[in-house]
Amino acid sequence: MMSCMTRPNDLYFIYISVCLMVFVFPPCLCAQGGGFGGQPPSGGWTGTTAGPAAMEANASLAILDDVGIDQNIGKQIPLDLTFRDEKGNDVTLKELYRGKPVILTLVYYDCPMLCTDILNGLNRSLRPLSFSAGEEFDIITVSFDPRETPTLASEKKYQYVTSYGREGTTEGWRFLTGEPESIKALTDAVGFHYTYDDDAEQFAHGSSIMVTTPAGVVSHYFFGIEYPPSHLRLALIEASEDRLGSIYDQVALYCFHYDPKTGKYGMVIMNVIRLSGIATVVGMGAFMFIMIRRDRRKKSTSTTTEST
Repeated sequence: MMSCMTRPNDLYFIYISVCLMVFVFPPCLCAQGGGFGGQPPSGGWTGTTAGPAAMEANASLAILDDVGIDQNIGKQIPLDLTFRDEKGNDVTLKELYRGKPVILTLVYYDCPMLCTDILNGLNRSLRPLSFSAGEEFDIITVSFDPRETPTLASEKKYQYVTSYGREGTTEGWRFLTGEPESIKALTDAVGFHYTYDDDAEQFAHGSSIMVTTPAGVVSHYFFGIEYPPSHLRLALIEASEDRLGSIYDQVALYCFHYDPKTGKYGMVIMNVIRLSGIATVVGMGAFMFIMIRRDRRKKSTSTTTEST
């Protein structure tokens, strides 16, 4: 009888201890330890060169001073800019923003390598997604070479729409060309800096894709030529302003936050701890409820037996 009466008290003590460990101690530890995770490496190449060959190499690298990507997160893209679509018709960006998040890519179609790598990488990243271009989101690819024509844009579109292979992509993935003024206004808005190398007879530029909200506000950058599908999915959900995604996606966004410094999603340890803690407390509460009810039933049965 005595053990049955004290057992709920023991459970209460365990439950309170778990709550303290989950909700009180972790924040204290993080405050003392300076948080979790490290900073991305800073600084670039710091070596020195000398001699004629090195001077020639430095001269060829000087052109890269004008190349780079500024992360203008939160910047509004001027949607009144006019470009030409694949058929040569004038179209404004506002007409192409159809209430969906948009993946924006800046390339030039006659690029010998990097631009193809960017588009191929994007195509690979899109295939595992349950979302489809033209349905849950759109893609706008813009050439920053004003000499390129709608004919070339149409050829590129056919290549990538065919490779992507999903219905609705014809309207969901647009390939544009434009005049220098519109191109400059767009590239300036998203912080995309490039230059033309006369010696190489090609453009020098960075490699990235951008995600914008349905209103044309820049929300995410992904660098390089490989874009993790899971990260791209989270970026589209976040940019959609709660128009996409399930409850599981919202939980994922709670545990993973976009880091503009790296252009990737990283785990927020404290949020993971909190979420795990909540699950633990709920589980402990359910366990306590079951045990207390069982003890009460035993007491009731025992009392009934003694009275008879």
